Amino acid sequence: MDRVEDGISRLSALVADGDVVVLSGAGLSTESGIPDYRGPSGVARARAPMTYQAFTREPDARRRYWARSHVGWRTIARAAPNAGHAAVAALEQAGLLTGIITQNVDGLHQAAGAKRVVELHGGLDRVICLDCGEVGPREALDARLAAANPAFTAEAIEIKPDGDVEIDEELEAGFRVPPCESCGDGLLKPDVVFFGETVPRERVQECFALVESARSLLVLGSSLTVMSGRRFVLRAAKRGIPVAIVNRGVTRGDAYAQLRLDAPLGSTLSTLARQFQP
Repeated sequence: MDRVEDGISRLSALVADGDVVVLSGAGLSTESGIPDYRGPSGVARARAPMTYQAFTREPDARRRYWARSHVGWRTIARAAPNAGHAAVAALEQAGLLTGIITQNVDGLHQAAGAKRVVELHGGLDRVICLDCGEVGPREALDARLAAANPAFTAEAIEIKPDGDVEIDEELEAGFRVPPCESCGDGLLKPDVVFFGETVPRERVQECFALVESARSLLVLGSSLTVMSGRRFVLRAAKRGIPVAIVNRGVTRGDAYAQLRLDAPLGSTLSTLARQFQP
């Protein structure tokens, strides 16, 4: 039995006990054409990511962000769930998962049929007004942005998991962003957590509760570089809850894992899920 087969066998034994919570990261979506930040498909940013402070305080920064995000959203919206997302949904349908915590904002878990998904960092398919709090569909804003910028024809040079892209800077000039339709002049922002912004406390507590009630925590496609996701691995380890990690490359949670498998997520998870099909 080779290393991957042995890893899947051990993973199967862990999952078979049920009450598994999944923690997923950008690496799970790379097979859907969305590069990750730090794994094999990741590329370095040409510029620092947009921060909440810059977005809310600097009109030029906000205009640049929306110009880039208007292009990036098209790629995210066209992305389809891959075999890894389908396998996670199948494991949930088999009654083996009690919840899915995703650090991703692409909505691909739900598109694959998963139901009990907590979007730790929000979702790009929604837009929120920072003034009145109204939440609406991204598709509606996308149509308004297109109407407000009929001559805008930028193409993405590269894209990030958060929908941000690199485009020709000259094309960002003059990009118009309409205000909130509900209150008339509110600032619109994707319903995602920006750098410099904190995840809502109640959402974090919901995730901690899921982890603490689990028999095991299965990390999929996350380097666990930032504390936002790593804290759940630390909590599981503190409570004596077994942690398994499937990821391409090392992670900052490896020292806490009872099982560590460096393998392609799509094929690995598909093989795992088939073992629990009726």
